[in-house]
Amino acid sequence: MKKKILIMEDDALLNNGLSALLKKHDYLVVQAHSLQEAAEILNVAIDLAIVDIGLPDGTGLDFSRKIKSLNIPFLFFTARDDEEHMVKAFDMGADDYLVKPFSLTVLLKHIEAVLRRTEKSKNAIFSYKGLMIDVSKKQVKRDNKVVRLTAKEYTILELLVKNQNKVITKATILENVWDQYGYFVEENTLHVTLNRLRKKIEPDPHKPIYIKNVFGLGYIFGDEIC
Repeated sequence: MKKKILIMEDDALLNNGLSALLKKHDYLVVQAHSLQEAAEILNVAIDLAIVDIGLPDGTGLDFSRKIKSLNIPFLFFTARDDEEHMVKAFDMGADDYLVKPFSLTVLLKHIEAVLRRTEKSKNAIFSYKGLMIDVSKKQVKRDNKVVRLTAKEYTILELLVKNQNKVITKATILENVWDQYGYFVEENTLHVTLNRLRKKIEPDPHKPIYIKNVFGLGYIFGDEIC
């Protein structure tokens, strides 16, 4: 089945050029030149969004929360190559980042890589010390028994599992689990939700083996910091 790609770029010449290139390589393409146009398009199934950070009615960074909430992988590109923007892009959940000007051949390879990773992730089953997460079914089991989680508990767990052995900051969790829906919550809400999650999945919530605190930084799923 052909993959459908959304191009969010206000430069009409570049947008049309990318569209022609992707169609030539057997992709389906939808085009948007502003955040407003993109918002109207997201009601159709999109496999990947290519997003320019600088748009006439806002930034791609702002719109990334909406894309992320729909589980659409996205690739940022921009004329700015400063570290701050790159870090911010990945903190917002970007799957890749390209700096203009870039080779069209390189862009195609990045698209292929993101689609390959995300397709594999959609069908992944994670297993760790008796805990099993079936991503496609959004199902969690511990010792082969189904664990009932709320949507936010599951989203936190999946975020941590997909970043196993890496520290995930509290700010990143809040942005990915609450801010994507436009909600503002206090840090204590995260603490309460995590405690509920631990009670459901940990053999002993007071001595967690899955989700561990990293003092002053955030949380980690697993044993080691990579």
